[in-house]
Amino acid sequence: MNFSKLTTEQRNSASENIDKCSTLEMLKIINDEDKKVALAVEKVLPNIAKAVEISAEKLSNGGRIFYTGAGTSGRLGVLDASECPPTFGTSPEQVQGIIAGGNVALISAVEGAEDDKNAAITDLEEKNFNKADILIGIAASGRTPYVLSGIEYAKKIGAVTVGISCVENSALAKISDIEITPITGAEVITGSTRMKAGTATKMILNMLTTGTMIKLGKVYGNLMVDVQATNEKLRDRAKRIVMECVGCSEEDALNALEKSGGNAKRAINFFK
Repeated sequence: MNFSKLTTEQRNSASENIDKCSTLEMLKIINDEDKKVALAVEKVLPNIAKAVEISAEKLSNGGRIFYTGAGTSGRLGVLDASECPPTFGTSPEQVQGIIAGGNVALISAVEGAEDDKNAAITDLEEKNFNKADILIGIAASGRTPYVLSGIEYAKKIGAVTVGISCVENSALAKISDIEITPITGAEVITGSTRMKAGTATKMILNMLTTGTMIKLGKVYGNLMVDVQATNEKLRDRAKRIVMECVGCSEEDALNALEKSGGNAKRAINFFK
């Protein structure tokens, strides 16, 4: 493949002389480019909505959401998955992130991991991935062999697949049931997809899990009523959620939370 043709590998004319700028000018260039990311994501909202609806259906029927990716893409998937249990009270099994090269790849590069097609299948098999689940492949370039192999395996066993990439007509988009393709353009530093492409990916993953959890009743109004109160900040948040929902005093909210084992949703039900 001619990688130089990928949108994410093009040189950005706005930042060609960034190494000669003042610090403030440098940051303004980065900020101006970042402003384009939300607009690119806006254009793919209909397909994100499709993925949310299917994800909610899968979870409500006992299925699971899996992210798969390499490098920055894989790390973003693991990050989003890891935030679901404390935020929405899900089990760690319901939303999972798989990164090429395993957990060591979260903090350091694993040479050749993104090109290992067989590892993608092995990693999914170890998770007992099946057709009741949904696989969301993440690859800014849309051509990462590890991700493509995982998507192909998921399709082979009858699972729904979603492909997130940031280039036009990508291989990932072509083989996925739902393609989510925000075109974020050339990066400030040529080829550094941890920047705009990574930001777009983070926004999309936030939407996918947040939208899914809202549809599953994990949010009341805009309050995270299934929050896991595992530290002082979250215990205070749970207290304020109870007070906001039922209009009770701080003392009554704390008493209800004590009876419910710190579960805000159960504490709210005590007042009904």
